[in-house]
Amino acid sequence: MKSVKIGRGQIQVEDQGVGTPLLFVHGFPLDHTMWQAQIEHFSTTHRVIAVDLPGMGTSSLPQREMTIKQYADDVAELLVALDVQDPVTFCGLSMGGYIAWQFWKYHADRLRALVLCDTRSAHDSEDVAMSRLEMAEAVKQHGPEAIADHLLIKLFAESTFDDSPEKIQATRDVILRTPPEGIVAALHAMAARSNATYLLPGVHVPCLLLCGEQDTITPVQEMRQIAASLTNSELVVIPEAGHMAPLENSAAVNDAIASFLTTLT
Repeated sequence: MKSVKIGRGQIQVEDQGVGTPLLFVHGFPLDHTMWQAQIEHFSTTHRVIAVDLPGMGTSSLPQREMTIKQYADDVAELLVALDVQDPVTFCGLSMGGYIAWQFWKYHADRLRALVLCDTRSAHDSEDVAMSRLEMAEAVKQHGPEAIADHLLIKLFAESTFDDSPEKIQATRDVILRTPPEGIVAALHAMAARSNATYLLPGVHVPCLLLCGEQDTITPVQEMRQIAASLTNSELVVIPEAGHMAPLENSAAVNDAIASFLTTLT
């Protein structure tokens, strides 16, 4: 890991390998370690950059009110600081996908392609937004423990609880280590985010969509609708996986990403 100064804060980032850059942006409320299998696999052939978003992992706390656009701007600033000159393939899961849409909107010149894992383009319904704000209040009062187990049930397929309990525990440990201020900032940013669906027809870069077949947060049908709205996309359904497909079935995700990368020119 290296520490990179961004604005008034420090971003922690894994930066491994050489070649065409692959950028991995994690989901909520996690850190770069959810991509460990992808980092190990692709750093032999690409320059792999896996970020801890502000307030997540070991990055410093946000120095401003965060929005999804601000996260995207911070990632773009990070690429400048790392002297990444070639367009990147941006791989984002869930909240990382929300950031990807804003990265496309404001930093399209830095994009080669998008890999969108278990995410959506629509904004929160009023009920979901309110639920996020209630979660934020719970974290303020009681810390990450207030939401950890509730989130884990949603994030993973039932089969993962049975077959890979170590993945559940490792993710729980990450959540519990996440600073409460970072969790609260992200929850407010997600609750307030705008609807990105209108952007989809204009996204001209190649897009790979990945969705765990047992994902209940962003079901396969919802991601099919996103794929249908994009002009150059492919959807791959990942078996034996829920919302955390890159962690739950890393082999299938790695194969899908590797195949997609061969199509890029």
